[in-house]
Amino acid sequence: MSDANRVAVVTGATSGIGEAIVPMLRGRGLAVYAVGRNAAALAGLAERCGAIPVEADVRDTARIAEALAGVAVDILVNNAGILSTRAAFQDIDPAEIDAMIDVNLKAPMHLTRVFLPGMVARKRGHLLYVGSSGGQAPYPNMGAYGASKAGLSLFCDNLRCDLLGTGVRVSEIVPGRVQTALYRTSLPGDQAKAVLYDGYRPIQPENIAQIVHDVIALPAHVDVARVEVFPTDQATGGGTMVKFEAP
Repeated sequence: MSDANRVAVVTGATSGIGEAIVPMLRGRGLAVYAVGRNAAALAGLAERCGAIPVEADVRDTARIAEALAGVAVDILVNNAGILSTRAAFQDIDPAEIDAMIDVNLKAPMHLTRVFLPGMVARKRGHLLYVGSSGGQAPYPNMGAYGASKAGLSLFCDNLRCDLLGTGVRVSEIVPGRVQTALYRTSLPGDQAKAVLYDGYRPIQPENIAQIVHDVIALPAHVDVARVEVFPTDQATGGGTMVKFEAP
């Protein structure tokens, strides 16, 4: 990481991967603006590690831009994402299509547009995006979610083309199954834990935070474009995961 990088913004900071990334960045000495909707969780982050809370929906670009007006942001971690429903596409509520596209694709694009001009002017910065294996391969009942994450992945590729010569890095982290609250509304009756995690060895949020740590720690002339990371027990296509039996 460049010694000049001093300020980071993390979206989706109040749970899961974002909640793990914030203290990691604070441990590296950065001022961290933690963006989320849960005021109590934001207050807890501020107390535990000194993060600066920004209570806002990630789709409210104007609110976030106002909260950081005049702040030179060096690292932007676009982590917030939703999988609000799992259903065959013909059965999905049209409102859920909009929600997933808005949060998973449009929000990171708009936030990037807010902070990127300053990075380009300073000729340094690092944009990080938490994608999904669902954006790299088809999964059943995830037509809208997969499309939103595939769009995010291609957006990263396009950014690298646009940013050649600016010194700004673009990294996409693409996980398989991570034990977070992502599925909490997509499976009926609060079944996510039993269906997806009990008896399995999913990736933990701290594992993704470690990858982010390692990616930003590289010298400024090295850009890790994309990292795909899966549980050892998960195949990379189609979402197949098996329960591990110890020898």
